Amino acid sequence: MSFEFAWPWVFAALPLPLLAARLLPPANTAPEAALRFPFFSALRQNGRNPTLRPSRLRLMLAALTWFLLVVAAARPQWIGETIHLPVSGRSLMLAVDISGSMQTEDMVVNRRPVTRLTAVKLVAGGFVEQREGDRLGLILFGDQAYLQTPLTFDRRTLQILLNEAVIGLAGKSTAIGDAIGLAVKRLQGQPEKNRVLILLTDGTNTAGSVDPLKAADLAASEGVRIYTIGVGADEHVQGPFRLLLSRGSELDEATLEAIAQKTGGRYFRARDTRSLQQIYALLDEIEPVSEDEQSYRPVEEMYAWPLALALLLSFLMSLPAMAGQHWGSAGSSD
Repeated sequence: MSFEFAWPWVFAALPLPLLAARLLPPANTAPEAALRFPFFSALRQNGRNPTLRPSRLRLMLAALTWFLLVVAAARPQWIGETIHLPVSGRSLMLAVDISGSMQTEDMVVNRRPVTRLTAVKLVAGGFVEQREGDRLGLILFGDQAYLQTPLTFDRRTLQILLNEAVIGLAGKSTAIGDAIGLAVKRLQGQPEKNRVLILLTDGTNTAGSVDPLKAADLAASEGVRIYTIGVGADEHVQGPFRLLLSRGSELDEATLEAIAQKTGGRYFRARDTRSLQQIYALLDEIEPVSEDEQSYRPVEEMYAWPLALALLLSFLMSLPAMAGQHWGSAGSSD
């Protein structure tokens, strides 16, 4: 810890009052028409003669006030110890399927059935919150893929935009290949070993202009690791007659596994919220590629203290003049 001035050159202004007293011409002292002050006698009776020069005490207070003002202008700072911040440097894109099938209520939260998208929002929000130091981005895809949030350290904004996502916003179909292609494009400018894509979907590729496997080949050539997550229960109950329906055929697990293998990632199956949480916990344990540490020293500005003391001294020096005005008004009333 140390104490220093941000602008030490300001102290060159300290001798300005002395230079002004020596170099500037004196005030005009030629006799002029006198003004009659009815309270002059009152001033003399109270021991205050306005013709006297300022006392030595007032000069010392004025000099101290000027010194404090210069000190405040020099910006005194208290600088703390160096703090090191490790930076993981990982660039992670989160691609979330918001097609019509994500509206299926086969997930359970607090013993209540919720849609797949709602479960993804709840679990992914906690995952994003723990990614301090990583650059995060969000892609939403349906008929087409849309970049909702570019890579950023602002996790709060990403969580807000994820929570605002609604089913069908990007269409009813599923463009997995387009989502991968868009993620690869947005990750190209990042360090090669730190490019990660987490892809969540509950179906198969039914839209878009890019084949998912060709997009995976492109991702592998660009050094993007893709972790695919298949969302949805194998069976769920639907309708007033509690019909048991199978949903496993809608999920193209073979393609999702191939995408993960081509890019050096892994495929996970999330049949409920617990398994989804376990998947995110496992992803959270992936070792980041460390970059150089960032460090800074906390700085506390201290100018307010000398400035406040200078204002207090100025107020104290003005008290005699204020008292003189009070006596003057009292004398005129007499």
